[in-house]
Amino acid sequence: MITARLGLRARLYLASAAILMLFAFNVGTHLWGSYARSESVMAYRIATEGTALVRSIQQGLATEYQRVQVLAALRETNAPIRIAQREQANAELSEISDQLRALGGLSDIETEAAFRDFYKFASTLLDEWVRFYRDYNDNSVPSRLDARLYGDATDSLQALADQQNSVALERSTIIDNTIQLTDRITIIGFVSSITITLILILTLIRTTNASLFRLRVGVERFGAGDLTHRIDENRDSGEIANLAQTFNEMSASLQRAMADLTDARAEAEAANETKSMFLANVSHELRTPLNAIIGYSEMLQDELSDGETLDRDQFHHDLTTIIFSGRQLLTLINDILDLSKIETGKMSVSYEPVNVAGLVVQVCDALSPLLAQNKNQLELDVVGAQNATMRSDAAKIQQILTNLFSNACKFTKNGVIKVTAHIDDAALRLSVQDNGIGMTEEQQSKVFQAFVQADSNTSVNYGGTGLGLAIVSSFCDMLGGSVTLSSAPGEGSRFEVSLPVVQE
Repeated sequence: MITARLGLRARLYLASAAILMLFAFNVGTHLWGSYARSESVMAYRIATEGTALVRSIQQGLATEYQRVQVLAALRETNAPIRIAQREQANAELSEISDQLRALGGLSDIETEAAFRDFYKFASTLLDEWVRFYRDYNDNSVPSRLDARLYGDATDSLQALADQQNSVALERSTIIDNTIQLTDRITIIGFVSSITITLILILTLIRTTNASLFRLRVGVERFGAGDLTHRIDENRDSGEIANLAQTFNEMSASLQRAMADLTDARAEAEAANETKSMFLANVSHELRTPLNAIIGYSEMLQDELSDGETLDRDQFHHDLTTIIFSGRQLLTLINDILDLSKIETGKMSVSYEPVNVAGLVVQVCDALSPLLAQNKNQLELDVVGAQNATMRSDAAKIQQILTNLFSNACKFTKNGVIKVTAHIDDAALRLSVQDNGIGMTEEQQSKVFQAFVQADSNTSVNYGGTGLGLAIVSSFCDMLGGSVTLSSAPGEGSRFEVSLPVVQE
C-alpha cells in the first residue's frame, strides 16, 4: 500500500491536506450557492422593478393620452388652457421620461433591442405631447397628433414587458436550478467529506498500527533473547523505518557483543586451562631436577659417611648429574622470570659489541651434553660470520640460540643438529635445523605462544613448559628482527632468526 511506504509524518500531512481540500471544496460550494441565491434575489428585484415601471408607464401614457384627446376636442371650441394645467401636464410628461430612463437602466443585452424600439415610439409620443401643450393656446399652430403613435408605443411597451418577463423567468429557472445543484453538491460534498475523512483516518490508523505491531513484535523478540530477528524496515519509510533500522542495528550490536563475550569467555577458559597445564608442567619440570639434585646429594652423603674408599669416577659422575640438574632448574626459573619481565614491559635491551662466531661456538660447546643424551651429532657452520663483530644484546642472542638448540636436541634422536650463522645485507642469520619429529601446520601456528606446546602429549613425552619459543619470538621482536619456522611431520624442523646489525 502507498501509505505504508510513507513516513508517519508524511501520512499525517497527506491526511491533513486531503481533509483541508475537502473542507475548502465544501466552503467553495457553499459560497457558490450563496452567490447563486444573491443573483436570484437580484434578478427577482430587477424583474419586480421593471414590472412596476412598465405598469406605471402604461398608466401614465394612458392617462396623458386620454387627457390629450379631451384637450384636442376642447381646442376646437377655442377653450384655452391655463398655465398651471400646462405646467402640471409637463411635469407628468417629465416624470414619464424619467421612468423611461429608469426602465432603460434595468435593460440588458437581451432586452436592449425591444427597449430601443419602445423608447423610439415613446420619446416621439412624449415630444408630440409636449409640443401640443406648448402650442395649445396658439390657434395659428394646427394640432398635429398621430393616433397610431400611441398604439405603437403601447404595443412596443407590452412587447418589452413580455420579453422582460420571459428573461426574468428564464434567469429565475436557471438560478433555481443552480441553487438546487449547489444544495445537492453541498450535501454530497459534506457526506463525501465525512466518508473520505473516516477512510483516511482508518487507513492511517491501520497502516500505523501495522508498522507499530512489527516494531512491537521485534522488540518482544529482542527482549526474549532472539537477537537474530530483524524487523523488515523495507515495508516502511520515514520515522518508523528509521526506528526499525535503529532496532536492527541495536540487535546486531548486541549480537556481536554477545558473540565477542562468548569468544572472550572461551578464550578465558582456554587460557585458564593452558595456565593450569603450564603450572602442572612447571611443577613436573621443577620436581625432576630437584629430585635428581636431592637424590644424588643423599647418595654422596651416604658414601662419605660409610668411611670406605671413594669411587672417584662414580663420585665425579654424580656431581656432574647434580650440576646438570641445577642448570636445568636455573634455566627453567630464568625462562619464567624472563617471560614475566617481557609481559610487564620491564625487559630492556643492552647493546654491546658481539663476536657472533665466538658466541655461537660457546653456546654449542656449553650444550654439548644435550647432544649426548639422544645420541645426536652437531654440524656447525659459522664461516659466514667469521671475524664479524656487531652491536646487539649478546645475552638475548645467546638465549635465543640456547632455546632453539635445546628444542632441537629434545625432539631429535640419533639425528643431526645443524647450526649456521652468517651475516649478509646488514642482517645476522642464525639457523638451527634438525631431522627430528617435525610439526604439522596446526602445531606450527601455536608453538610461539606462551604456555602452549605443540600438543598435549608433548609435555608428557618430552617435558618442557612451552616458554622457550615464546621467549625467542619476544626477544627477536625486541631486537628488531624476526623468527620463521618451516617444518613437516617426520622430516624435522628449521628455525631461522634474522636480526638487524650495525657493523663494528
